[in-house]
Amino acid sequence: MSSSTPIQSPGGFAPVFALGFEDGEGHCAVISNERPLPTRPASAQVPAALEGSTLVSSLMGPFEPAPFAPVYCTLSGDFDGTVRVVRSTDGGVTLHPLTAAGSTWAVFSAPACEVVWQECEDSAALWLDCSLVSGTLEYRLSQ
Repeated sequence: MSSSTPIQSPGGFAPVFALGFEDGEGHCAVISNERPLPTRPASAQVPAALEGSTLVSSLMGPFEPAPFAPVYCTLSGDFDGTVRVVRSTDGGVTLHPLTAAGSTWAVFSAPACEVVWQECEDSAALWLDCSLVSGTLEYRLSQ
């Protein structure tokens, strides 16, 4: 230890303990400023992607995102129409458009690949509301 600890009466002693971790060779490496506890962020348990293709207007979902991880919307194909990412907290009975600062968000009329949302509520799910005029839309919501 680099600094001394005063011993006070009536005990006459000071308990000392140290934390360590396995150093890769089976020995204990004591945690210090020079050797901090090795950590890494845990990967979120993400759901399977919602993906497919459609030729007609339809509502696809639900996609139940893992909390605090970005949701990506990927759209491709030769299609004419509009795709909106919508959100529900009641199993899809009520669908709400995504907005940012009161403005429409996550509405597409051309191929795209971007982060559209980050969910914090366990009961929330996302859907793709597709209004197609013609063509084939390939879609994917994922994390």
